[in-house]
Amino acid sequence: MREGDYARAWALSARDLAARDPATRDDPRLPYHQRWVWDGRPFDGRHVLVRCYHGLGDTLQFARFLPALTSRARRVTVEAPERLHSLLASADPAVTLAPFDHADPLPPAECDIEITELPFALLCRPDVVATPYLSVMPDVLPTGVIGLCHQGGDWDPGRSFDPLLLRGIAEANRCVTLVPEASPLPVLNPEGCAFTMEETAALVAACDLVITVDTMIAHLAGALGRPTWLLLKAEPDWRWNPAATVTPWYPSMRLFVQQSPGDWAGVIARVHAALVARNAPLINNERSDHGNDCGTVGSRLLG
Repeated sequence: MREGDYARAWALSARDLAARDPATRDDPRLPYHQRWVWDGRPFDGRHVLVRCYHGLGDTLQFARFLPALTSRARRVTVEAPERLHSLLASADPAVTLAPFDHADPLPPAECDIEITELPFALLCRPDVVATPYLSVMPDVLPTGVIGLCHQGGDWDPGRSFDPLLLRGIAEANRCVTLVPEASPLPVLNPEGCAFTMEETAALVAACDLVITVDTMIAHLAGALGRPTWLLLKAEPDWRWNPAATVTPWYPSMRLFVQQSPGDWAGVIARVHAALVARNAPLINNERSDHGNDCGTVGSRLLG
């Protein structure tokens, strides 16, 4: 999958599925994110339950495949954290949404699958799904605002870095933080980003550019079609190719990978240089406009 060799990825997945002991399917002794759910049966004409057992970002990333599933199934129910329901409804209004609660029994269905199993089950490549595939009403922000996110989940601290590394970017640009805590940076929302998913999504949708580490914000921005610069550690997650600068998952995304483990300063230096190059045409246009304005005013004064 990382290298884009989907035929080989599907073949390996089929081999793994055939080798599994059916008795271990949905094993309650395993953490939810380690369970396999789909038993290989087809979906056509059946009521399918899609379980979302991974992180919020994983759910948003793989929600792109829901329309392909609903086109084949008789009915689709998605069991997901309620925080994501409004966004998932925008991905496919045809699905029925159910809250994910450990204490509740599973919603009834004829076939079950975990959402990250969908691309193999449907034999669907990520790049055949058009983006944006999520939608939300954008917040109101000034033009040209950049969203910044330096922090991923605690389970992988190697994805995060000191927010002060972003000070130079925040001082040179209008920025908002996309982290739900007070920011030490000169941003428009120093109190931090709202925790609710709807408000976060609205803020992301209003950004001219999002610069983020590998966390839910990256998937949210990519799925909303926002220009996104993803900052990655030297050995990133399986879905990101460290030798590439683009990704089939999100056409609007650009990858900045550490050249050596832990070298976030080097990544930020490359991002800063890319921002300077990105802003140069805007600065030149502004100078040209101001020059033309001065010339026009001067002509009028000279009669």
